[in-house]
Amino acid sequence: MPHQKKIPELYVMGAGPGDPELITVKAFKVLQKADVVLYDNLANIELLDITKEDCEKIYVGKRPYGDYTPQERIHELILEKAHSKGIVVRLKGGDPYIFGRGFEEVLFAREHGIKTHYIPGITSMQASGFEDIPLTHRAVSEGVWAITGTKKDGSLSKDLRLSMQSNATVIVYMGMKKAPEIAAVYVQEGKGDMPVAIIQHASLPHQKSAVGRVKDLPELINTHKLTYPAIIVIGWVIDVQAGGTNQRSTL
Repeated sequence: MPHQKKIPELYVMGAGPGDPELITVKAFKVLQKADVVLYDNLANIELLDITKEDCEKIYVGKRPYGDYTPQERIHELILEKAHSKGIVVRLKGGDPYIFGRGFEEVLFAREHGIKTHYIPGITSMQASGFEDIPLTHRAVSEGVWAITGTKKDGSLSKDLRLSMQSNATVIVYMGMKKAPEIAAVYVQEGKGDMPVAIIQHASLPHQKSAVGRVKDLPELINTHKLTYPAIIVIGWVIDVQAGGTNQRSTL
Protein backbone atom coordinates (compact mmCIF):
# COMPACT_ATOMS: atom_id res chain seq x y z
CA MET A 1 0.00 0.00 0.00
CA PRO A 2 1.58 3.36 -1.01
CA HIS A 3 2.48 5.82 1.75
CA GLN A 4 -0.33 8.35 2.09
CA LYS A 5 0.84 11.96 1.78
CA LYS A 6 0.26 14.02 4.89
CA ILE A 7 -1.99 17.07 4.59
CA PRO A 8 -0.29 20.07 6.24
CA GLU A 9 -2.45 21.51 9.03
CA LEU A 10 -1.91 23.94 11.89
CA TYR A 11 -4.01 24.03 15.04
CA VAL A 12 -3.44 27.18 17.10
CA MET A 13 -4.63 25.98 20.47
CA GLY A 14 -5.21 27.60 23.87
CA ALA A 15 -3.73 25.65 26.78
CA GLY A 16 -5.65 27.68 29.39
CA PRO A 17 -4.28 29.42 32.49
CA GLY A 18 -2.31 26.47 33.84
CA ASP A 19 -4.51 23.67 35.17
CA PRO A 20 -4.34 20.99 32.43
CA GLU A 21 -7.94 19.95 33.12
CA LEU A 22 -9.17 23.33 31.90
CA ILE A 23 -8.54 22.66 28.19
CA THR A 24 -11.52 22.01 25.93
CA VAL A 25 -12.66 18.56 24.83
CA LYS A 26 -11.80 19.55 21.26
CA ALA A 27 -8.26 20.48 22.28
CA PHE A 28 -7.88 17.13 24.03
CA LYS A 29 -8.94 15.22 20.91
CA VAL A 30 -6.64 17.20 18.62
CA LEU A 31 -3.66 16.66 20.93
CA GLN A 32 -4.29 12.92 20.67
CA LYS A 33 -3.75 12.98 16.91
CA ALA A 34 -1.04 15.65 16.66
CA ASP A 35 2.15 14.78 14.77
CA VAL A 36 4.08 17.75 16.19
CA VAL A 37 3.45 20.05 19.17
CA LEU A 38 5.19 23.42 19.41
CA TYR A 39 4.63 24.51 23.00
CA ASP A 40 5.54 27.59 25.02
CA ASN A 41 6.57 28.05 28.65
CA LEU A 42 3.04 28.99 29.78
CA ALA A 43 1.51 25.72 28.53
CA ASN A 44 1.40 23.03 31.20
CA ILE A 45 3.76 20.25 30.07
CA GLU A 46 1.33 17.66 31.46
CA LEU A 47 -0.70 18.30 28.31
CA LEU A 48 2.08 16.69 26.29
CA ASP A 49 1.19 13.36 27.94
CA ILE A 50 -2.04 13.36 25.93
CA THR A 51 -0.17 13.07 22.64
CA LYS A 52 0.59 9.81 20.84
CA GLU A 53 3.92 8.08 21.37
CA ASP A 54 5.55 9.23 18.13
CA CYS A 55 4.44 12.87 18.40
CA GLU A 56 7.39 15.26 18.15
CA LYS A 57 7.41 17.85 20.95
CA ILE A 58 9.40 21.06 20.48
CA TYR A 59 9.77 23.82 23.09
CA VAL A 60 9.48 27.31 21.58
CA GLY A 61 9.00 29.34 24.73
CA LYS A 62 9.38 33.05 25.33
CA ARG A 63 10.21 33.82 28.94
CA PRO A 64 9.60 37.46 29.90
CA TYR A 65 12.86 39.42 30.00
CA GLY A 66 14.81 36.19 29.40
CA ASP A 67 15.63 33.63 26.73
CA TYR A 68 13.14 33.27 23.94
CA THR A 69 12.58 31.59 20.61
CA PRO A 70 12.34 34.23 17.85
CA GLN A 71 8.97 34.42 16.15
CA GLU A 72 10.69 33.91 12.79
CA ARG A 73 12.04 30.56 14.01
CA ILE A 74 8.57 29.49 15.14
CA HIS A 75 7.25 30.31 11.68
CA GLU A 76 10.03 28.23 10.13
CA LEU A 77 9.11 25.27 12.32
CA ILE A 78 5.42 25.57 11.47
CA LEU A 79 6.23 25.52 7.77
CA GLU A 80 8.79 22.71 7.98
CA LYS A 81 6.86 20.38 10.30
CA ALA A 82 3.42 20.86 8.72
CA HIS A 83 4.73 19.91 5.27
CA SER A 84 6.93 17.07 6.49
CA LYS A 85 4.75 15.54 9.21
CA GLY A 86 1.15 16.75 8.88
CA ILE A 87 -0.76 17.99 11.94
CA VAL A 88 1.09 20.68 13.91
CA VAL A 89 -0.35 21.98 17.18
CA ARG A 90 0.86 25.38 18.33
CA LEU A 91 0.11 25.10 22.05
CA LYS A 92 -0.07 28.48 23.78
CA GLY A 93 -0.84 29.41 27.36
CA GLY A 94 -4.21 31.05 27.96
CA ASP A 95 -5.97 31.93 24.73
CA PRO A 96 -3.78 32.29 21.62
CA TYR A 97 -5.75 35.27 20.30
CA ILE A 98 -5.42 37.35 23.49
CA PHE A 99 -1.90 38.84 23.54
CA GLY A 100 -0.63 35.51 22.24
CA ARG A 101 0.36 36.33 18.63
CA GLY A 102 -1.69 33.35 17.55
CA PHE A 103 -3.29 35.09 14.60
CA GLU A 104 0.13 36.08 13.25
CA GLU A 105 0.96 32.39 13.02
CA VAL A 106 -2.38 31.58 11.41
CA LEU A 107 -1.82 34.20 8.73
CA PHE A 108 1.71 32.95 8.10
CA ALA A 109 0.50 29.37 7.72
CA ARG A 110 -2.27 30.36 5.32
CA GLU A 111 0.19 32.28 3.17
CA HIS A 112 2.14 29.05 2.77
CA GLY A 113 -0.77 26.81 1.89
CA ILE A 114 -1.29 25.28 5.32
CA LYS A 115 -4.85 24.66 6.49
CA THR A 116 -5.45 26.42 9.81
CA HIS A 117 -7.73 25.92 12.82
CA TYR A 118 -8.28 27.92 16.00
CA ILE A 119 -9.14 26.27 19.31
CA PRO A 120 -9.79 28.83 22.07
CA GLY A 121 -8.50 28.50 25.60
CA ILE A 122 -9.47 29.99 28.93
CA THR A 123 -7.52 33.22 29.16
CA SER A 124 -5.66 33.97 32.37
CA MET A 125 -7.91 36.87 33.32
CA GLN A 126 -10.81 34.44 33.71
CA ALA A 127 -8.82 32.60 36.35
CA SER A 128 -9.40 35.59 38.65
CA GLY A 129 -12.47 33.64 39.71
CA PHE A 130 -10.21 31.25 41.62
CA GLU A 131 -9.53 34.18 43.93
CA ASP A 132 -13.26 35.01 44.19
CA ILE A 133 -12.82 37.99 41.88
CA PRO A 134 -15.49 38.15 39.17
CA LEU A 135 -14.65 40.13 36.06
CA THR A 136 -18.02 41.87 36.14
CA HIS A 137 -20.64 42.35 38.84
CA ARG A 138 -24.01 44.02 38.53
CA ALA A 139 -23.93 47.68 39.65
CA VAL A 140 -20.17 47.52 40.24
CA SER A 141 -18.55 46.82 36.88
CA GLU A 142 -20.28 47.04 33.51
CA GLY A 143 -17.40 45.74 31.43
CA VAL A 144 -13.81 44.57 31.16
CA TRP A 145 -10.71 46.20 29.69
CA ALA A 146 -7.90 43.79 28.82
CA ILE A 147 -4.68 45.76 28.38
CA THR A 148 -1.11 44.79 27.69
CA GLY A 149 1.27 46.24 30.24
CA THR A 150 4.11 46.43 27.77
CA LYS A 151 3.67 47.39 24.13
CA LYS A 152 6.05 46.32 21.36
CA ASP A 153 8.15 49.44 21.91
CA GLY A 154 8.34 48.76 25.67
CA SER A 155 6.00 51.57 26.71
CA LEU A 156 2.89 51.34 28.86
CA SER A 157 -0.36 51.25 26.87
CA LYS A 158 -2.19 54.58 26.69
CA ASP A 159 -5.43 52.62 26.97
CA LEU A 160 -4.82 52.45 30.71
CA ARG A 161 -5.80 56.10 31.15
CA LEU A 162 -8.83 55.62 28.90
CA SER A 163 -9.99 52.62 30.91
CA MET A 164 -9.93 54.69 34.09
CA GLN A 165 -12.73 56.88 32.71
CA SER A 166 -15.13 53.93 33.03
CA ASN A 167 -16.21 51.71 35.90
CA ALA A 168 -14.99 48.62 34.06
CA THR A 169 -12.68 46.05 35.58
CA VAL A 170 -9.16 46.51 34.20
CA ILE A 171 -6.93 43.49 33.57
CA VAL A 172 -3.28 44.15 32.83
CA TYR A 173 -1.36 41.38 31.12
CA MET A 174 2.46 41.39 31.20
CA GLY A 175 2.43 44.35 33.54
CA MET A 176 4.64 43.28 36.45
CA LYS A 177 7.66 45.30 35.32
CA LYS A 178 5.39 48.31 34.82
CA ALA A 179 3.89 48.22 38.32
CA PRO A 180 5.44 51.55 39.42
CA GLU A 181 4.15 53.27 36.26
CA ILE A 182 0.69 51.75 36.64
CA ALA A 183 0.46 52.90 40.25
CA ALA A 184 1.69 56.38 39.31
CA VAL A 185 -0.93 56.77 36.58
CA TYR A 186 -3.76 55.91 38.99
CA VAL A 187 -2.40 58.27 41.65
CA GLN A 188 -2.08 61.08 39.05
CA GLU A 189 -5.73 60.58 38.13
CA GLY A 190 -6.84 60.64 41.77
CA LYS A 191 -7.70 56.95 41.78
CA GLY A 192 -4.88 55.55 43.88
CA ASP A 193 -7.35 53.92 46.29
CA MET A 194 -8.84 51.64 43.65
CA PRO A 195 -8.65 47.98 44.72
CA VAL A 196 -5.97 45.92 43.02
CA ALA A 197 -5.15 42.21 42.97
CA ILE A 198 -2.09 40.43 41.63
CA ILE A 199 -2.56 36.75 40.80
CA GLN A 200 0.40 34.55 39.97
CA HIS A 201 0.16 30.99 38.54
CA ALA A 202 -3.64 31.22 38.48
CA SER A 203 -5.46 27.85 38.64
CA LEU A 204 -2.35 25.92 39.73
CA PRO A 205 -1.66 24.41 43.19
CA HIS A 206 1.12 26.96 43.81
CA GLN A 207 -1.12 29.93 42.96
CA LYS A 208 -0.21 33.09 44.88
CA SER A 209 -1.97 36.43 45.19
CA ALA A 210 -2.09 39.73 47.01
CA VAL A 211 -4.80 42.35 47.35
CA GLY A 212 -4.58 46.01 48.28
CA ARG A 213 -4.84 49.46 46.72
CA VAL A 214 -3.34 50.31 43.37
CA LYS A 215 -1.21 53.10 44.81
CA ASP A 216 0.65 50.37 46.74
CA LEU A 217 1.04 48.02 43.76
CA PRO A 218 4.87 47.85 43.70
CA GLU A 219 5.00 47.30 47.46
CA LEU A 220 2.39 44.55 47.27
CA ILE A 221 4.42 42.73 44.63
CA ASN A 222 7.65 43.02 46.62
CA THR A 223 6.15 42.16 50.01
CA HIS A 224 4.42 39.04 48.73
CA LYS A 225 7.34 38.08 46.45
CA LEU A 226 5.17 37.89 43.35
CA THR A 227 6.52 37.62 39.83
CA TYR A 228 5.42 36.61 36.35
CA PRO A 229 3.46 34.88 35.04
CA ALA A 230 0.83 37.00 36.74
CA ILE A 231 -2.08 39.26 35.94
CA ILE A 232 -3.01 42.54 37.61
CA VAL A 233 -6.71 43.15 38.27
CA ILE A 234 -7.94 46.65 39.09
CA GLY A 235 -11.54 47.46 40.00
CA TRP A 236 -14.27 47.49 42.61
CA VAL A 237 -15.17 43.85 41.86
CA ILE A 238 -12.24 42.95 44.12
CA ASP A 239 -14.09 44.30 47.15
CA VAL A 240 -17.35 42.52 46.40
CA GLN A 241 -18.57 39.37 48.10
CA ALA A 242 -21.94 38.01 49.10
CA GLY A 243 -23.20 40.22 51.87
CA GLY A 244 -20.88 43.16 51.51
CA THR A 245 -17.30 44.28 51.37
CA ASN A 246 -14.76 41.51 51.12
CA GLN A 247 -12.44 41.41 54.11
CA ARG A 248 -9.22 40.44 52.34
CA SER A 249 -5.73 40.51 53.74
CA THR A 250 -3.76 43.46 52.37
CA LEU A 251 -0.62 45.34 53.24
